Amino acid sequence: MTEKQQAKITVVGSINMDLMIRASNLPLPGETVIADSKVENPGGKGANQAVAAARMGASVTMIGCVGDDSFATQLLENLAEENVDTSRITRRENTASGVAVVMVEESGENAILVVPGANALVNQQEIEQARQVISDSDVLLMQLEVPQEIVAYTTQIARDAGVPVILDPAPAPLECCADLLNVDLICPNQSEVAALLGKPVESMDDAVSLMKELTQLGPKQAIITMGEQGAVVFDGETVQTVPSFAVEAIDSTAAGDAFAAGIAVRLAEHASLIEAVQFASAAGALAASGAGAQTAMPTREQIETLLKQQ
Repeated sequence: MTEKQQAKITVVGSINMDLMIRASNLPLPGETVIADSKVENPGGKGANQAVAAARMGASVTMIGCVGDDSFATQLLENLAEENVDTSRITRRENTASGVAVVMVEESGENAILVVPGANALVNQQEIEQARQVISDSDVLLMQLEVPQEIVAYTTQIARDAGVPVILDPAPAPLECCADLLNVDLICPNQSEVAALLGKPVESMDDAVSLMKELTQLGPKQAIITMGEQGAVVFDGETVQTVPSFAVEAIDSTAAGDAFAAGIAVRLAEHASLIEAVQFASAAGALAASGAGAQTAMPTREQIETLLKQQ
């Protein structure tokens, strides 16, 4: 594939309706906080990344499940409006679509509760029916809001076809099923690395020192995102650091999803891993500077403008 050809990305993952609640601060256990507002926005890590990749110029197919409720119609219509191919999304009868309650405080920090709903019902049959779509992709992008065994099963299909697999291991698993992490690239944030390895990751030095241990779990390459500190990148041979972009954070909800999508799109376009991380870092920064999840996803033009500025 040349630079001028459109990247083909397949996303297997969650499709949720986000109930976003804003407050001056997040409640502590046992505490009641009066919130400022509530908004319903399409979300789900899989759908977020699909929309982000489409806005970055990729041809994107989404594989997943929604229910038969009113949310399902809204979610499918929104993906279609964002130029995401929804033909491989299944509607489950007598099932609720996934819902996430996203609490955001003034600083931009957030806490999220997810009810998987139909996302928990993605099965091997649906993945098999999309085998050709997966095999024809330039990159397969996944997260962990659908069953682990489905992620592992889809990974094997992609590997058999020679398609690179990127895993955003969110939410971080308490335990991993067999072969879950046998991917080409993993891109956790610092809390997800801490969960995977059982060790704190507070500084860039921590991330660098834990990179070998992380890749021993299965991934060939790895990126650890460290928020404002930047990112640590292992290309299979050497470890490098990439600085973050300075922006005023409003809502960090979808920054990680924008980052993962940026990595997938640029690698599908044959960029180097460092070039992909720089692009993805700009995408994540722009997403954090906007409100909501999919609503905050930047366009290709916005990302390239920020890259030129900084």
